[in-house]
Amino acid sequence: MPFAGYKLKGVRVRFDPASNEPYTISRSKLDRFLECPRCFWIEARHGIGRPDTPPFTLNNAVDVLFKREFDVRRAKGEAHPLMKRYGIDAIPYAHERLEEWRDALRRGIKYHDPETNIALRGGIDDVWVNSAGELHIVDYKATAGKKEITLDDEWKIQYKRQVEIYQWLFRQNGFTVSPTAYFVYANGRNDKEAFDGKLEFDITILPYDGDDAWIFGALQKLKACLISDHIPASGERCEYCPYREHAGKKLLELHREQQK
Repeated sequence: MPFAGYKLKGVRVRFDPASNEPYTISRSKLDRFLECPRCFWIEARHGIGRPDTPPFTLNNAVDVLFKREFDVRRAKGEAHPLMKRYGIDAIPYAHERLEEWRDALRRGIKYHDPETNIALRGGIDDVWVNSAGELHIVDYKATAGKKEITLDDEWKIQYKRQVEIYQWLFRQNGFTVSPTAYFVYANGRNDKEAFDGKLEFDITILPYDGDDAWIFGALQKLKACLISDHIPASGERCEYCPYREHAGKKLLELHREQQK
């Protein structure tokens, strides 16, 4: 029974090993499994998720404004000036299901893998199309730092997996997808004399050649984890599992002392 006042997350979508219904997971849940099978299993099988993190409201605002800006060019069927500056042979892709694909919380783009009976879905930021008719997956990012923006940081493997999953989803839905994805990065500047109610950004577009060959194998491993009744090992770098373990042991010790 859960602690009083604590609401189990994901209870309505817990995995039932006896069910024949497809089990839907988001792109972030697949990433969670890759990061820590134990955290994923505890949430999927028992509805106990990690604590929520604060929303990145400034990043979300940048995301919304980027979408509006590129949508203006999409409606005109022309390239954005940034795309021209970087010599990108593409225009924003106009499709009747674009808003559905962008709805990360409820819809997104989805594919049901019949072999694992898992339906994987993800919400994109944008899609561009080049002159050859190939789609480019586009992701918007916002940060604030003095060093040059690159994709070399170790933790950005999550960003790379993110666009590779989107590329895979579009391919499984019958679209021709270029291996090249683009990250549109807004880097907040802190070199001004004053804030004055305005934050300025430098915009950079970074190309990335994705490889989605790993996804089928990852889904098979994820399914094996789901159907197992044994607690899986935690991820090597998971910060949540050690906390749960140590906090649980301490609480048990305190409870036993109080019962004496």
